[in-house]
Amino acid sequence: MDFQYLTYGRDDRVATITLNRPDRLNAIHRDMPDEIRQAVELANRDDLVHVIVLQGAGRAFCAGYDLKAYAEAPRTQTGTQDGAYDPFLDYQFMDRCTQNFMSLWRSYKPTICKVHGYAVAGGSDIALSCDLIVMAEDAKIGYPPARVWGCPTTMMWVYRVGAERAKRMLFTGDLIDGREAERIGLITKAVPADQLDTEVARLCARMKGVPKNQLWMQKTAINAAFDNMGLRTTQTLATVFDGLTRHSPEGLWFKGRAEAVGFQQAVRERDSGDPIPGSKPARNN
Repeated sequence: MDFQYLTYGRDDRVATITLNRPDRLNAIHRDMPDEIRQAVELANRDDLVHVIVLQGAGRAFCAGYDLKAYAEAPRTQTGTQDGAYDPFLDYQFMDRCTQNFMSLWRSYKPTICKVHGYAVAGGSDIALSCDLIVMAEDAKIGYPPARVWGCPTTMMWVYRVGAERAKRMLFTGDLIDGREAERIGLITKAVPADQLDTEVARLCARMKGVPKNQLWMQKTAINAAFDNMGLRTTQTLATVFDGLTRHSPEGLWFKGRAEAVGFQQAVRERDSGDPIPGSKPARNN
């Protein structure tokens, strides 16, 4: 199968999917989520594959959706709607992306995400959709658009670290490094960057000797607990809210600033701690 935004290969019993937009830190093109799902399905159909590894080419795993392109382009070209807001338009696209990422979670075969550099915003959605995550100690993960203009549609934060720690991450939009991510239970393990490939290979070597049916049964039983806790319902609500964040007064301010002064400057203003222009002013009771 030919892919435009990733590469696929198999060595022994391990399939490797590599996000391949290194010049953009593997930022998510609108067609990349579909390709991720197609690659996962390809690995699942391959009877020789026992384990799937997801990684990124170049300097980072994934810097999220290509927000610079989305934020700086004219509004009507980026999904930000003019006039009356129709949430269904946003939901259709973002839910498809979310379910494409979740193909990693629902894969018959275990998925391991190898994170170096950054796994931020939508990149963290992809990473957290995998069964296991191994990070470089100096890599960073988080969801900065939680401050303005985004809500993580997979909402895997709460299922991995619980309500309080998920709130701490999403109330601030802070990034944490691999050491902290391991400490709070967000990921499987953090290792020095020069040991990342070796650690993932060691984990694959241990897992690929397990029969595929055994791997599938353990994974399916564990995932059922998350389904019973309402994972799909949580994701539906988060995906609706993601569209709302881009059309709130603050979201429209951020979009306008990005068009006017550029995405990076708009982010600096968003993260400055000052009140966001466009917010409803407080009333004196």
